[in-house]
Amino acid sequence: MNSTEEKKKLFKKLENLATEKRNSSTLEIDLASAGEIARLINAEDQKVALQVEKKLDVIADVIELVSDAFQMGGRLLYFGAGTSGRLGVLDAAECPPTFGTPPEQVEGFIAGGEAAMFVAQEGAEDSEEIGAEAVEEAKVAPPDVICGLAASGRTPYVHGAIKEAAKRGCKTILVTTVPAEQIDLVLDYLIDVPVGPEVIMGSTRMKSGTAQKMVLNMITTGAMIRQGKIYENVMVDLMLSNKKLEERAKRILMIFSEVDYESAESLLNETDGHVKTALLMALGNLNAEDAKKLLKQNDGFVRKALLGISEE
Repeated sequence: MNSTEEKKKLFKKLENLATEKRNSSTLEIDLASAGEIARLINAEDQKVALQVEKKLDVIADVIELVSDAFQMGGRLLYFGAGTSGRLGVLDAAECPPTFGTPPEQVEGFIAGGEAAMFVAQEGAEDSEEIGAEAVEEAKVAPPDVICGLAASGRTPYVHGAIKEAAKRGCKTILVTTVPAEQIDLVLDYLIDVPVGPEVIMGSTRMKSGTAQKMVLNMITTGAMIRQGKIYENVMVDLMLSNKKLEERAKRILMIFSEVDYESAESLLNETDGHVKTALLMALGNLNAEDAKKLLKQNDGFVRKALLGISEE
């Protein structure tokens, strides 16, 4: 196929994508006041959560998949380009401070590399080979889980990464914002959230980006909850990497137990800032060694550990 034919084929594909169509509700947005612009965008954004709701069953399956992979020492690796790629990198970067996970457990890869996080790298997404090479360089192997992110569902970089990961025997996921029938790729899990035409035609940083962010939040947060990173609805495995998080950790201890500020600080110092151990010490009247042992016996789940104490 020559260059002109290839271009026409791509043109036709884009023309048929829902995200590339014109939104009938915003045809006169260029004449709108600032207040009307905000209203129109907000009205479209409200539709996104309703579309995500339709995919909760497959999202739940993916949460279990990722949690099981973590349990076996596997990683969750995102591959995307442009806004989609940036969202994967963002979600990965937020896991260590929020859940106390090692940086390599959840990683984001973006077409064009680190520079593409800040400045668009034109053409970086157009090669399946580059996506496959990224998977190879990351030494992907089971039980790693690969999640492709592509609003259009057709990004060559993402397709290349998914195909290479599948060859290596890894489970694959695609998060996209076009309908399933527009996806031409073999996958283990497809999370298609068809958000329809964007407020501004083709601007997939808008509704598409919002949908993808919502889905990624569910996947990592859900998997981390299944790994015992949360007690009730509080993140108790946070990494105390700044002053704000140090103070939040003290507040967590004070919320769940009757310790005062100074005692909370002392418990955190005694446990090298490990909130779950400090919490068990406070609630179970345990020393640090016994609290650590009990946590390990209960796979890091604070509630299970506490139930174990109450049954003794």
